[in-house]
Amino acid sequence: MDEMDALFGADGPLAQRIPGFSLRPQQAEMATAVAATLETGGVLITEAGTGTGKTFAYLVPALVSGRKVIVSTGTRNLQDQLFHRDLPTVRKALAVSADVALLKGRSNYLCLHRLENALLDPGSRRRELAGDLAKVRDWSTVTRSGDVAELRGVEERAPVWPLVTSTTDNCLGQDCPVYARCHLVEARRRAQEADLVVVNHHLICADFALHDDGFGELLPAADAVVVDEAHQLPEVAGNFFGQSVSGRQLLELGRDAELEYRRDAGDQPELPERSAALEKAVRDLRLLFGVEPRRGAWAEVENDARVQYGLGAVHEALAGLGQVLEALAGRGKGLDSCRERSVRLGGLLDAVSSPDGEDAIRWFETYPQSFRLNRTPLEIAETLRRHMERLARGWIFTSATLAVGGRFEHFQRQMGLEQAQTACWGSPFDYPHQALWLVPRGLPDPNRPDYTDAVVEIAVPVLEASRGRAFLLFTSHRALQRAAHLLANRVPFPLLVQGEAPKNHLLERFRRLGDAVLLGTSSFWEGVDVRGEALSCVIIDKLPFASPGEPVLQARIEALRRQGGNPFMELQVPQAAISLKQGAGRLIRDERDRGVLVLCDPRLLSRPYGQVFLASMPPMARTRDLGEVVRFFECEERLDAERP
Repeated sequence: MDEMDALFGADGPLAQRIPGFSLRPQQAEMATAVAATLETGGVLITEAGTGTGKTFAYLVPALVSGRKVIVSTGTRNLQDQLFHRDLPTVRKALAVSADVALLKGRSNYLCLHRLENALLDPGSRRRELAGDLAKVRDWSTVTRSGDVAELRGVEERAPVWPLVTSTTDNCLGQDCPVYARCHLVEARRRAQEADLVVVNHHLICADFALHDDGFGELLPAADAVVVDEAHQLPEVAGNFFGQSVSGRQLLELGRDAELEYRRDAGDQPELPERSAALEKAVRDLRLLFGVEPRRGAWAEVENDARVQYGLGAVHEALAGLGQVLEALAGRGKGLDSCRERSVRLGGLLDAVSSPDGEDAIRWFETYPQSFRLNRTPLEIAETLRRHMERLARGWIFTSATLAVGGRFEHFQRQMGLEQAQTACWGSPFDYPHQALWLVPRGLPDPNRPDYTDAVVEIAVPVLEASRGRAFLLFTSHRALQRAAHLLANRVPFPLLVQGEAPKNHLLERFRRLGDAVLLGTSSFWEGVDVRGEALSCVIIDKLPFASPGEPVLQARIEALRRQGGNPFMELQVPQAAISLKQGAGRLIRDERDRGVLVLCDPRLLSRPYGQVFLASMPPMARTRDLGEVVRFFECEERLDAERP
């Protein structure tokens, strides 16, 4: 405790060397708890409210501990922010020489072999690909890391990236002709040697799943792992410990087989025919699921003769391609890899088509031009616990939103960590004075068809009082589109609607305009940081309960019910409470921020479970009077006028 107090104190190196750093008792206390776990091992689960400074609270003890530490974040953007901004700041302030490394999943690194193939592929000469492919080719000659995030001139979701990055399916490993220059291999080597490695949750789970399959590990063994944004980990882990096969995987197999055939064979005209047959079968199967993207339990299509016929056609086409590849065994490493992939994908198709067991749920998801068939485990707690013991002796889980009503039982059950040490530090922000929480009167039941119209009627005078500067967060895309239509001619502020531009572009415009109203769904509920006056109001249409028709959730609800539990209170309410905290957390991001939260759902006060949500939220001042909101913003205007 004395060491952390000295490092975080008013006379410590952080205060002396980092502009704007100030002592926060919660931060020093959290750092002390993290340091103790690094020293003794075990599991620590912590919630640190917005403004606590949890990033520094775990980075400082990790860097001075002298131990090998892995830090995992929720997204690649947070990973880059941590590595390129926060870590250099703390290392410089502490004057420590700890070696640090950044490690991402393989799809984040340029694959030189696949780039060569893409440049040879006539299909890559299409106008929508050719320009981006030329940029990637030029960048490939100068990059040292191969991290695709370096190349700013190509969109993150551009169709060129799957062509020039690898997957576990198509990577040739040590058989690759350019293995000695592989960017991924070099990144993994640096991670093995570093004292602190920054990864993300997907990579943690990929390491676990790879070890389960008997293929070794992706991550180095460590003394401790710090998991930031830990509330996201259970869902990520559930996806990784299942089995899935996608239309994209099947199409890529056909395309890669044809490219490798041109490179190493050329005397088996049947292979391009088999590749084309697989492509047709995959595209036909996608259409048989219906035009609109959807997700559902396998039971919805299990007795659909057309879907089953289409699935059989994909099986047959895949087997046909595999037979031709078998005949070409030994003709080239790439062709041999495609043969192995055809066998593996056939096995996955069999697995996701097999009858449900009590421990897994089959479901499907369709996209505009593809699909994914899944088999997901109902419970992952035991699997996670086993892998955690293998990877590190100390684990720290932290987030601004882990506790429900001040308790961690929900997260502990999901992770199998019922015996873990827990701690909760509230935000240092002055919520009673910085924020006002309005629960409007007179709203109809959220299930009524006119509910979104009623929300808009509430929102209009609030937006007038706030002078725009607001997020409107919705629990469904349908409600968002309805609200966007209704607001189009009702408010004199710029409307930014999710889907009209990439997320980062919308956020940049929102910050720049200063009086905009942004309408978003789930992707804007967390991981979005807008400080200052540009965001002074957050309006949420409903309590964010997940759809009970979502296939994995529905299966877990039924399993809990069979065990005699109460799935609504044990699963659905805790998940919704955490999501609500995330959405509300967009409002106050700085000690100078002030703003109004509007939660429109009348169930918050009319249903007994509303107390769980109330107990989970920051201690904002509360009102049901719209006039209080108007006065709050009038007071803000006076404060702005008085500021020098």
